[in-house]
Order: sequence, then C-alpha cells, then structure tokens
Amino acid sequence: MSASSLKTLRDAIKRRSFDGAYFITGEDDYQKDDAVRQLVEAALEPGSRDFNLDTRRASELDPEALGVLLSTPPMMAERRVIVLRDVNALKKDARKGLDQYLKSPAPDLLLIMTAAAGTKADAALSASTTTLEFDLLTGDRIPRWIAHHATSGLGIRISEPAVELLQAAVGSDLYQLAGELDKLASYVQGRDEEIGEDAVAAIVGVRRGETQADLLDAVADRNVSRALELVSHVLAQPKTTAVSVVMALSTQMLAISWGRARLDEGLSRARLAQEYFNLLKETGAFTGRSWGSATAVWVRAAERWNREALDRALDSLLEADVALKESKVSSEEQLLATVVLSLCAADERNAAA
Repeated sequence: MSASSLKTLRDAIKRRSFDGAYFITGEDDYQKDDAVRQLVEAALEPGSRDFNLDTRRASELDPEALGVLLSTPPMMAERRVIVLRDVNALKKDARKGLDQYLKSPAPDLLLIMTAAAGTKADAALSASTTTLEFDLLTGDRIPRWIAHHATSGLGIRISEPAVELLQAAVGSDLYQLAGELDKLASYVQGRDEEIGEDAVAAIVGVRRGETQADLLDAVADRNVSRALELVSHVLAQPKTTAVSVVMALSTQMLAISWGRARLDEGLSRARLAQEYFNLLKETGAFTGRSWGSATAVWVRAAERWNREALDRALDSLLEADVALKESKVSSEEQLLATVVLSLCAADERNAAA
C-alpha cells in the first residue's frame, strides 16, 4: 500500500471521520480485506452492525437492488455501511446508478467498494471516491509486517530470529503468516513475553537450518550433499511445493547470473549488494526469503559461478518447471534431487565437500 493511502486510512479511523465512498484496489487481497474490516469496525458500533451493515457482491445486484441499498437510511445509528465487493463486475445499468449516486453520496452512508486483484484500473471510480491501493508487500517489508501484526494485532512481541525463521518457513502469504502468528500467540500466552525461535519450530514445524532459504544457500554454494539432505525437509513444510522451490531457485540463479554479468562489466563487489536491492525494488521478484538474506548470498555466489555453469543451471530449472506444470511427476522429491544434482555439478575445485 502506498504511504499516502496508509495515512489516509489511519487518519480516518483515528478521527472516526469518513469520506462518503472508498474504492479499495490493488493486488494484495489480505491487506484489502483488513482495510475493509478496520473501516467497518471504526464506523459501526458492534451492537448496530446487524442492522446497518450490508456486504454484497456487485455481480449479484441489478439496478433496483443497488438503488434500495444506497437509499436505505440507518437504523438507530449514525450511519450505515455497505461493502460492495468486486465492484468492477457491476452490470452496465447498475454501474450507471452507482456513478450517479457518487456525484452526491448520502451523508449517513459509508460505501466501501473493492476491486478484485488483476482487474483493470477504473479511472472513473478513482476520481469520484477516496482510493486506497494495496500492493503486494515486497520481501524487505514482510519482516516489518510480521512484527507489526504480532504487536498491534495480537499484543505480543516476536524476536527478530523468530521473524526470520517464520518468513523462511511460510514465505510472503499474509493470510498464512497471520494464521501462524495467531497459533504462535496462543501457544506462548501465559508462558513467554515474546514469540521465539523455539515456538516457531514447535508450531510451524520448521527448525533453523532446514528452511527453503537454507536449501537456496546450499545450492548457491554448490554444496550438493547439504542441498540433497534438505530437499525432503523443505518439501515437508506447509504450503511448500516443488513448483515454489523451483521458482525460488530460478529467481536465485537469474540473480546470480545478472550479478556475474555486472561483475564482468567492472562493477565492484561492494557495490553489487546495493544494485541487487535496486533490482528487487524494480521487479518485486519472488526470492523465497528476506531480501537482505538473499542479496548477501547472491553477492557471494556471483563471484564463484561462471557463465557456462549458470547457463546450464537455468536450462535445468526451465526443464524442471515444464515437467512440473505439464506432466504428472511421480515424485517431486526425486525431481528436486535431480535438479539439485544438475545445479551443483562442478569440478572438484568449485564443488563443496
């Protein structure tokens, strides 16, 4: 979410003063749902929500039904709230009615409209509403989100090592991260003041040294025995599949290849780390872990890999991706093991013991 949108949302909730209509858009469904929840909770007292809250899907509304929703007054409350989901799916006649309403919205109605991820920008709605845009969180923002959600949403602290381990195990899916944090908060309640690594290991089922990030490190270092040892551990983790591992490996090898090319052009090793951060900000690439951890490994590996080995690695990953998506693989573990062997193949001087 942009900084200006976040400030707009927080100010409205803090002041309990709302604009007539909000248009919530962007690619991150978790943040959009959370913004809707915050606005509803701030705008309506709990006892009045049953009478004054309507949540509808736009595709199910004809002009008459929409007109009734927009013209119904609040019942024993200051305002009504209407949540109109997937507003871009409104039929043509209903959309005309909505556009007409937005020219002069009712003072006792808060209209919250959401757009599905991937929908085209709607300039007309943006111009006639207060627009809040939620982009997917980049890798460098995920740790801050985890810490903020734990303290502000759940009332408990989480240690930096635990944040790192949780992100390494779960990734960037905010729904899943929120679910794991809920379980972790319940697990440590009454026993600890903060969520630590031991709690993450117990509840999420992952230990330091056995995460996808550790597998990526082993491949970057061409430590074939270590990488093969980690394949089964990584695939056993929640929401982790061979496809997601191949995606993370592909990002890593492309990044290392890009870094190797920059070094060959004369870029200094010290400057390469910052160049990697700039690249991630531009692309938002899927790293499978925090940006700081990823870039540190990429800088180290870029000096160790040569162009021929990198080209072979990328060819192997492309073949694996096609095999996983276009055919039934009898064993994901076996396929990943084959990929690891191919990527780590090197002469004795370069291979890790």
